Amino acid sequence: MIITPGQLNRRAELYRQLGSMIAAGTPLIKALELAGGNRALRSSQTTILALVRHLQAGLTFAESMKRVHGWMPEFDVALLAVGEESGKLDGSFKLLAEYYATRAKVIRDTIAGLVVTVATLHVFFLVFPLNLWIQFAQGLLFGNYSQCIPFLLQKAVVFGSAYAGVLLFLYAGQGRRGEPWRALVESVLGWVPILRTARRDLALARLAGALEASTSAGVPIVKGWEMAAAASASPRLRREVSRWKSSLEGGTTPAELVNQSRSFPEMFASLYHTGEISGQTDDALHHLQSFYQEEGFRALRLFTRIMNGTIYGLVALMVAYQVIHFYLGYFGQAFQF
Repeated sequence: MIITPGQLNRRAELYRQLGSMIAAGTPLIKALELAGGNRALRSSQTTILALVRHLQAGLTFAESMKRVHGWMPEFDVALLAVGEESGKLDGSFKLLAEYYATRAKVIRDTIAGLVVTVATLHVFFLVFPLNLWIQFAQGLLFGNYSQCIPFLLQKAVVFGSAYAGVLLFLYAGQGRRGEPWRALVESVLGWVPILRTARRDLALARLAGALEASTSAGVPIVKGWEMAAAASASPRLRREVSRWKSSLEGGTTPAELVNQSRSFPEMFASLYHTGEISGQTDDALHHLQSFYQEEGFRALRLFTRIMNGTIYGLVALMVAYQVIHFYLGYFGQAFQF
Protein backbone atom coordinates (compact mmCIF):
# COMPACT_ATOMS: atom_id res chain seq x y z
CA MET A 1 0.00 0.00 0.00
CA ILE A 2 1.31 3.47 -0.94
CA ILE A 3 1.28 5.94 1.93
CA THR A 4 0.04 9.42 1.01
CA PRO A 5 0.23 12.65 3.05
CA GLY A 6 -3.53 12.42 3.59
CA GLN A 7 -3.23 8.95 5.09
CA LEU A 8 -0.39 10.07 7.34
CA ASN A 9 -2.39 13.09 8.52
CA ARG A 10 -5.39 10.87 9.33
CA ARG A 11 -3.16 8.56 11.34
CA ALA A 12 -1.65 11.56 13.14
CA GLU A 13 -5.14 12.84 13.94
CA LEU A 14 -6.19 9.43 15.28
CA TYR A 15 -3.15 9.22 17.55
CA ARG A 16 -3.63 12.83 18.68
CA GLN A 17 -7.23 12.18 19.68
CA LEU A 18 -6.37 8.96 21.50
CA GLY A 19 -3.49 10.63 23.34
CA SER A 20 -5.66 13.55 24.45
CA MET A 21 -8.52 11.32 25.64
CA ILE A 22 -6.24 8.96 27.57
CA ALA A 23 -4.42 11.92 29.15
CA ALA A 24 -7.84 13.20 30.29
CA GLY A 25 -8.56 9.89 32.05
CA THR A 26 -10.67 8.14 29.41
CA PRO A 27 -10.19 4.35 29.45
CA LEU A 28 -8.42 2.96 26.39
CA ILE A 29 -11.40 0.96 25.12
CA LYS A 30 -13.74 3.95 25.45
CA ALA A 31 -11.17 6.21 23.76
CA LEU A 32 -10.91 3.80 20.83
CA GLU A 33 -14.71 3.58 20.52
CA LEU A 34 -14.99 7.38 20.47
CA ALA A 35 -12.22 7.66 17.89
CA GLY A 36 -13.91 4.99 15.77
CA GLY A 37 -17.06 7.12 15.65
CA ASN A 38 -15.19 10.05 14.10
CA ARG A 39 -16.25 10.42 10.46
CA ALA A 40 -12.86 11.83 9.52
CA LEU A 41 -11.32 8.49 10.51
CA ARG A 42 -13.70 6.22 8.57
CA SER A 43 -10.84 4.42 6.85
CA SER A 44 -9.54 3.26 10.25
CA GLN A 45 -12.88 2.23 11.78
CA THR A 46 -12.55 -1.47 10.91
CA THR A 47 -9.12 -1.62 12.53
CA ILE A 48 -10.25 0.30 15.61
CA LEU A 49 -13.23 -2.02 16.10
CA ALA A 50 -10.93 -5.04 15.80
CA LEU A 51 -8.64 -3.57 18.49
CA VAL A 52 -11.65 -3.00 20.76
CA ARG A 53 -12.79 -6.62 20.34
CA HIS A 54 -9.34 -7.96 21.25
CA LEU A 55 -9.11 -5.67 24.29
CA GLN A 56 -12.56 -6.72 25.47
CA ALA A 57 -11.42 -10.34 25.15
CA GLY A 58 -8.73 -9.65 27.75
CA LEU A 59 -5.67 -9.12 25.55
CA THR A 60 -3.20 -6.33 26.20
CA PHE A 61 -3.01 -3.43 23.78
CA ALA A 62 0.35 -4.71 22.45
CA GLU A 63 -1.12 -8.17 21.79
CA SER A 64 -4.19 -6.64 20.17
CA MET A 65 -2.07 -4.53 17.82
CA LYS A 66 -0.08 -7.57 16.72
CA ARG A 67 -3.30 -9.41 15.84
CA VAL A 68 -4.50 -6.57 13.62
CA HIS A 69 -2.31 -7.26 10.61
CA GLY A 70 -1.40 -4.83 7.86
CA TRP A 71 -2.35 -1.54 9.52
CA MET A 72 0.23 -0.58 12.14
CA PRO A 73 3.92 -0.42 11.21
CA GLU A 74 6.33 -2.18 13.52
CA PHE A 75 7.54 1.20 14.78
CA ASP A 76 4.05 2.10 16.03
CA VAL A 77 3.53 -1.28 17.66
CA ALA A 78 6.90 -1.18 19.45
CA LEU A 79 6.49 2.40 20.69
CA LEU A 80 2.91 1.89 21.89
CA ALA A 81 3.96 -1.35 23.61
CA VAL A 82 6.59 0.67 25.47
CA GLY A 83 3.96 3.24 26.39
CA GLU A 84 1.56 0.59 27.65
CA GLU A 85 4.20 -1.11 29.77
CA SER A 86 5.51 2.18 31.16
CA GLY A 87 2.06 3.59 31.89
CA LYS A 88 2.62 6.48 29.48
CA LEU A 89 0.46 5.38 26.56
CA ASP A 90 -0.81 8.94 26.09
CA GLY A 91 2.76 10.17 25.63
CA SER A 92 3.45 7.48 23.01
CA PHE A 93 0.29 8.44 21.10
CA LYS A 94 1.26 12.12 21.14
CA LEU A 95 4.81 11.35 20.03
CA LEU A 96 3.47 9.28 17.11
CA ALA A 97 0.98 12.02 16.22
CA GLU A 98 3.77 14.57 16.00
CA TYR A 99 5.96 12.18 14.02
CA TYR A 100 3.29 11.39 11.41
CA ALA A 101 2.17 15.01 11.07
CA THR A 102 5.77 16.06 10.41
CA ARG A 103 6.29 13.16 8.03
CA ALA A 104 3.14 14.13 6.10
CA LYS A 105 4.38 17.71 5.76
CA VAL A 106 7.79 16.55 4.52
CA ILE A 107 6.21 14.25 1.91
CA ARG A 108 3.81 16.98 0.79
CA ASP A 109 6.69 19.44 0.41
CA THR A 110 8.67 16.80 -1.47
CA ILE A 111 5.82 16.11 -3.88
CA ALA A 112 5.32 19.84 -4.47
CA GLY A 113 9.01 20.20 -5.24
CA LEU A 114 8.93 17.23 -7.62
CA VAL A 115 5.94 18.35 -9.71
CA VAL A 116 7.91 20.56 -12.12
CA THR A 117 10.74 18.05 -12.36
CA VAL A 118 8.41 15.12 -13.07
CA ALA A 119 6.49 17.14 -15.68
CA THR A 120 9.78 18.11 -17.34
CA LEU A 121 10.90 14.48 -17.44
CA HIS A 122 7.61 13.39 -19.03
CA VAL A 123 7.89 16.03 -21.75
CA PHE A 124 11.52 15.09 -22.40
CA PHE A 125 10.81 11.36 -22.63
CA LEU A 126 7.79 12.01 -24.86
CA VAL A 127 9.45 14.36 -27.35
CA PHE A 128 12.99 12.99 -27.60
CA PRO A 129 14.61 11.59 -29.64
CA LEU A 130 13.35 14.15 -32.15
CA ASN A 131 13.67 11.91 -35.20
CA LEU A 132 11.15 9.43 -33.78
CA TRP A 133 8.80 12.24 -32.80
CA ILE A 134 8.92 13.76 -36.30
CA GLN A 135 8.43 10.32 -37.85
CA PHE A 136 5.40 9.76 -35.58
CA ALA A 137 3.90 13.18 -36.45
CA GLN A 138 4.39 12.58 -40.18
CA GLY A 139 2.76 9.16 -39.89
CA LEU A 140 -0.31 10.67 -38.24
CA LEU A 141 -0.43 13.57 -40.69
CA PHE A 142 -0.23 11.46 -43.85
CA GLY A 143 -2.13 8.41 -42.59
CA ASN A 144 0.90 6.12 -42.66
CA TYR A 145 0.25 4.58 -39.26
CA SER A 146 2.93 1.88 -39.56
CA GLN A 147 5.41 4.74 -39.40
CA CYS A 148 4.17 5.48 -35.85
CA ILE A 149 5.04 2.02 -34.47
CA PRO A 150 8.75 2.67 -33.63
CA PHE A 151 7.78 5.77 -31.63
CA LEU A 152 5.06 3.93 -29.70
CA LEU A 153 7.30 0.95 -28.93
CA GLN A 154 10.12 3.19 -27.72
CA LYS A 155 7.79 5.15 -25.43
CA ALA A 156 6.25 1.96 -24.04
CA VAL A 157 9.72 0.70 -23.10
CA VAL A 158 10.90 4.03 -21.64
CA PHE A 159 7.76 4.89 -19.64
CA GLY A 160 7.21 1.26 -18.60
CA SER A 161 10.75 1.01 -17.23
CA ALA A 162 10.48 4.37 -15.46
CA TYR A 163 7.17 3.57 -13.77
CA ALA A 164 8.36 0.06 -12.84
CA GLY A 165 11.41 1.61 -11.16
CA VAL A 166 9.24 4.08 -9.22
CA LEU A 167 6.84 1.34 -8.07
CA LEU A 168 9.76 -0.85 -7.00
CA PHE A 169 11.20 2.04 -5.00
CA LEU A 170 7.84 2.66 -3.28
CA TYR A 171 7.48 -1.04 -2.53
CA ALA A 172 11.00 -1.22 -1.10
CA GLY A 173 10.46 1.82 1.08
CA GLN A 174 7.43 0.46 2.92
CA GLY A 175 7.99 -0.46 6.54
CA ARG A 176 5.94 -3.68 6.51
CA ARG A 177 8.55 -5.92 4.95
CA GLY A 178 10.49 -8.52 6.87
CA GLU A 179 13.75 -7.90 8.69
CA PRO A 180 15.99 -9.23 5.84
CA TRP A 181 14.28 -6.96 3.32
CA ARG A 182 14.61 -3.88 5.55
CA ALA A 183 18.26 -4.72 6.18
CA LEU A 184 18.86 -4.91 2.43
CA VAL A 185 17.14 -1.57 1.82
CA GLU A 186 19.10 0.00 4.69
CA SER A 187 22.42 -1.23 3.30
CA VAL A 188 21.62 -0.06 -0.25
CA LEU A 189 20.44 3.40 0.84
CA GLY A 190 23.51 3.61 3.06
CA TRP A 191 25.49 4.40 -0.08
CA VAL A 192 23.35 7.46 -0.91
CA PRO A 193 24.84 10.68 0.54
CA ILE A 194 22.54 12.86 2.66
CA LEU A 195 19.75 10.26 2.48
CA ARG A 196 21.73 7.85 4.63
CA THR A 197 22.23 10.64 7.18
CA ALA A 198 18.51 11.41 7.17
CA ARG A 199 17.59 7.76 7.71
CA ARG A 200 20.16 7.39 10.50
CA ASP A 201 18.95 10.53 12.30
CA LEU A 202 15.29 9.50 12.11
CA ALA A 203 16.12 6.02 13.41
CA LEU A 204 18.02 7.58 16.34
CA ALA A 205 15.08 9.91 17.01
CA ARG A 206 12.68 6.95 17.17
CA LEU A 207 15.05 5.04 19.44
CA ALA A 208 15.49 8.01 21.80
CA GLY A 209 11.72 8.61 21.98
CA ALA A 210 10.96 4.98 22.78
CA LEU A 211 13.81 4.77 25.28
CA GLU A 212 12.57 7.89 27.08
CA ALA A 213 9.09 6.37 27.41
CA SER A 214 10.45 3.13 28.88
CA THR A 215 13.13 4.46 31.24
CA SER A 216 10.90 7.18 32.69
CA ALA A 217 8.54 4.50 34.05
CA GLY A 218 11.19 2.13 35.34
CA VAL A 219 11.20 -0.53 32.63
CA PRO A 220 14.32 -2.71 33.17
CA ILE A 221 17.25 -1.28 31.23
CA VAL A 222 17.91 -4.41 29.14
CA LYS A 223 14.30 -4.73 28.02
CA GLY A 224 14.01 -0.97 27.56
CA TRP A 225 16.92 -0.86 25.13
CA GLU A 226 15.65 -3.92 23.24
CA MET A 227 12.21 -2.35 22.82
CA ALA A 228 13.70 1.00 21.82
CA ALA A 229 15.92 -0.67 19.21
CA ALA A 230 12.85 -2.42 17.78
CA ALA A 231 11.00 0.93 17.68
CA SER A 232 13.88 2.51 15.74
CA ALA A 233 12.95 0.35 12.70
CA SER A 234 16.68 0.11 11.92
CA PRO A 235 18.00 -3.46 11.52
CA ARG A 236 21.51 -2.17 12.17
CA LEU A 237 20.61 -0.62 15.53
CA ARG A 238 18.57 -3.66 16.43
CA ARG A 239 21.51 -5.99 15.76
CA GLU A 240 23.87 -3.73 17.68
CA VAL A 241 21.68 -3.51 20.78
CA SER A 242 20.93 -7.24 20.74
CA ARG A 243 24.64 -7.85 21.40
CA TRP A 244 24.56 -5.75 24.58
CA LYS A 245 22.40 -8.02 26.72
CA SER A 246 25.19 -9.94 28.48
CA SER A 247 27.25 -6.76 29.02
CA LEU A 248 24.31 -4.88 30.52
CA GLU A 249 23.47 -7.80 32.80
CA GLY A 250 27.15 -7.89 33.81
CA GLY A 251 27.08 -4.30 35.05
CA THR A 252 28.27 -2.32 32.05
CA THR A 253 26.31 0.91 31.71
CA PRO A 254 24.44 1.76 28.50
CA ALA A 255 26.50 4.96 28.17
CA GLU A 256 29.71 2.91 28.01
CA LEU A 257 28.28 0.65 25.32
CA VAL A 258 26.95 3.61 23.34
CA ASN A 259 30.38 5.23 23.45
CA GLN A 260 32.03 2.05 22.22
CA SER A 261 29.57 1.58 19.35
CA ARG A 262 30.11 3.04 15.89
CA SER A 263 26.34 3.01 15.32
CA PHE A 264 25.84 6.07 17.54
CA PRO A 265 27.21 9.54 16.67
CA GLU A 266 29.47 11.35 19.10
CA MET A 267 26.76 13.85 20.05
CA PHE A 268 24.28 11.10 20.93
CA ALA A 269 26.88 9.26 23.02
CA SER A 270 28.04 12.44 24.78
CA LEU A 271 24.58 13.74 25.67
CA TYR A 272 23.36 10.32 26.79
CA HIS A 273 26.48 9.87 28.92
CA THR A 274 25.92 13.30 30.51
CA GLY A 275 22.27 12.46 31.26
CA GLU A 276 23.21 9.13 32.80
CA ILE A 277 25.83 10.70 35.11
CA SER A 278 23.58 13.60 36.16
CA GLY A 279 20.50 11.42 36.67
CA GLN A 280 18.63 13.32 33.96
CA THR A 281 18.48 10.60 31.34
CA ASP A 282 14.86 11.39 30.48
CA ASP A 283 15.68 15.01 29.64
CA ALA A 284 18.72 13.97 27.61
CA LEU A 285 16.66 11.47 25.61
CA HIS A 286 13.93 14.05 25.01
CA HIS A 287 16.49 16.51 23.61
CA LEU A 288 18.05 13.77 21.48
CA GLN A 289 14.68 12.74 20.09
CA SER A 290 13.77 16.33 19.17
CA PHE A 291 17.20 17.11 17.73
CA TYR A 292 17.56 14.02 15.55
CA GLN A 293 13.98 14.18 14.30
CA GLU A 294 14.47 17.79 13.21
CA GLU A 295 17.86 17.01 11.66
CA GLY A 296 16.51 13.94 9.89
CA PHE A 297 13.64 15.77 8.24
CA ARG A 298 15.93 18.71 7.39
CA ALA A 299 18.30 16.30 5.62
CA LEU A 300 15.36 14.78 3.70
CA ARG A 301 14.32 18.23 2.46
CA LEU A 302 17.89 18.99 1.43
CA PHE A 303 18.17 15.67 -0.41
CA THR A 304 14.94 16.43 -2.29
CA ARG A 305 16.14 19.88 -3.36
CA ILE A 306 19.49 18.51 -4.56
CA MET A 307 17.79 15.64 -6.39
CA ASN A 308 15.37 18.04 -8.12
CA GLY A 309 18.20 20.35 -9.17
CA THR A 310 20.31 17.45 -10.43
CA ILE A 311 17.48 15.93 -12.47
CA TYR A 312 16.50 19.30 -13.92
CA GLY A 313 20.10 20.07 -14.86
CA LEU A 314 20.58 16.67 -16.52
CA VAL A 315 17.36 17.08 -18.49
CA ALA A 316 18.49 20.53 -19.69
CA LEU A 317 21.84 19.09 -20.83
CA MET A 318 20.14 16.16 -22.58
CA VAL A 319 17.70 18.50 -24.33
CA ALA A 320 20.58 20.66 -25.56
CA TYR A 321 22.47 17.57 -26.78
CA GLN A 322 19.43 16.12 -28.57
CA VAL A 323 18.61 19.42 -30.30
CA ILE A 324 22.21 20.03 -31.41
CA HIS A 325 22.61 16.40 -32.55
CA PHE A 326 19.37 16.57 -34.55
CA TYR A 327 20.21 19.80 -36.33
CA LEU A 328 23.78 18.73 -37.06
CA GLY A 329 22.40 15.62 -38.73
CA TYR A 330 19.73 17.63 -40.54
CA PHE A 331 22.12 20.24 -41.93
CA GLY A 332 24.69 17.56 -42.73
CA GLN A 333 22.15 15.83 -44.96
CA ALA A 334 21.10 19.16 -46.50
CA PHE A 335 24.68 20.10 -47.41
CA GLN A 336 25.21 16.74 -49.10
CA PHE A 337 22.65 17.79 -51.70
